[in-house]
Amino acid sequence: MTDTKYTRSDFQSDQEVRWCPGCGDYTILASVQNFLATLEKDKHNHVFISGIGCASRFPYYVDTYGMHSIHGRAPAIATGVATANPDLTVWVVSGDGDALSIGGNHLIHTMRRNVNIKMLLFNNQIYGLTKGQYSPTSELGKRTKTSPMGSLDQPFNPTSLAIASEATFVARTIDMDRNHTTKMLQAAYEHDGAALIEIYQNCNVFNDKAFVQLTGREERDTNRINLEAGQPIKFGANQEFAVVVDGNGARIVATADVAEADIHVHNPSNPDPSAAFALSRLSHGPYGPTPIGIFRDVNRPSYGDQVQQQLVEAHAKKGPGNIKDLIRSGGFWTVD
Repeated sequence: MTDTKYTRSDFQSDQEVRWCPGCGDYTILASVQNFLATLEKDKHNHVFISGIGCASRFPYYVDTYGMHSIHGRAPAIATGVATANPDLTVWVVSGDGDALSIGGNHLIHTMRRNVNIKMLLFNNQIYGLTKGQYSPTSELGKRTKTSPMGSLDQPFNPTSLAIASEATFVARTIDMDRNHTTKMLQAAYEHDGAALIEIYQNCNVFNDKAFVQLTGREERDTNRINLEAGQPIKFGANQEFAVVVDGNGARIVATADVAEADIHVHNPSNPDPSAAFALSRLSHGPYGPTPIGIFRDVNRPSYGDQVQQQLVEAHAKKGPGNIKDLIRSGGFWTVD
């Protein structure tokens, strides 16, 4: 806690922000800096760790501690930071290529272990830094420099992947919706454990308007399914559509065609992830009706808390450790 009253400028570093003009990263950066300024937490107790890609420049632009690490390894490094110093709030900033390609294994195990980090996954469905190759979230048939005839790869659904990996907090937002992004940041910050926010982020150079169905003035009211805890899921300009979840998964129906009691009431705190996973499958990308908001928010002991408890128990049983004794405790050989 701190008595210091911060403003956004306190979280702006002296580095020139350099992304392509019009990039969605600018808006996300502003949203994060504004959000951090509202917290009663010393800015030196925040750590931003990134991998490789356009999003990886984030630590340079936020005046906190941070590290620009290596490709795909940000969750692994963040795990060490968060576990060694549980008083820190550790943020991971990664793109869809960095997190879901070379970094996929680190991502799923960080979620599975419930490490207390807050991961912001910038999903622009393209490799932007390396100039426009298809990524793990690019849609089928995507024509790029590395898929001139159209991508044959089935794309990842990041929210589905996180839920299936036992993540305790999973949300989705959109770069240009700063109010909604702030709500998701607040919820992730308050969550004790692994939190992943997928952020649909426009790359106006290599994949412009990929999310227009959710951001366009004429399309967004029809296609945004806003997830609100405790509320029946209805959407459309006049709430003319609804979501039903049953043994066959989640499906979209006309509100007038079903009884009010049959409309799914969203409960992100349900320990059973089945409904959250079903909701994540309503859309495999930003095409047509797509859920936005918190899919899952459940309580489970975090990895760091459990490690600290083991250290306390070990100290109580055996006293302070001795590194020399540990090294010579067995499992070594003398080679002549």
